[in-house]
Amino acid sequence: MKLPAFSEVLGQFVKKPVTNLFPARYLPKSITGYLGKVAAGEAEITPPPVPVPENFRGGKIAYDRDACIGCKLCIRVCPAHAIEFIPETKTVRIFVTQCIFCSQCNDACPVSCLHMSDEFMVADATATRNI
Repeated sequence: MKLPAFSEVLGQFVKKPVTNLFPARYLPKSITGYLGKVAAGEAEITPPPVPVPENFRGGKIAYDRDACIGCKLCIRVCPAHAIEFIPETKTVRIFVTQCIFCSQCNDACPVSCLHMSDEFMVADATATRNI
């Protein structure tokens, strides 16, 4: 019996990774030096100049709490169960770490208090923030 993948799997144990680990402490010295300049206020981190196309479905969800009527339609249609209703304030909490950016909550909202923003660089070392 021939196992072609077996040699590939064994080879992966002895090879070094070709990608950098996240977070920033694993970055090469050229990048960490730049981050030191950012911390000292000598440089600034700006997102890459990537134009966001119209109807982009990859951005963080923006939520207008004042416009929300508490109908819970967004919760019902969310396939990732990333939205939680807060009964005391009749608002919702969106968990960015669970969101799959499908935009179904935006489409279901009758008052358009949810929409996709242009902010798509939401990677974070802690990854526990919510909206």
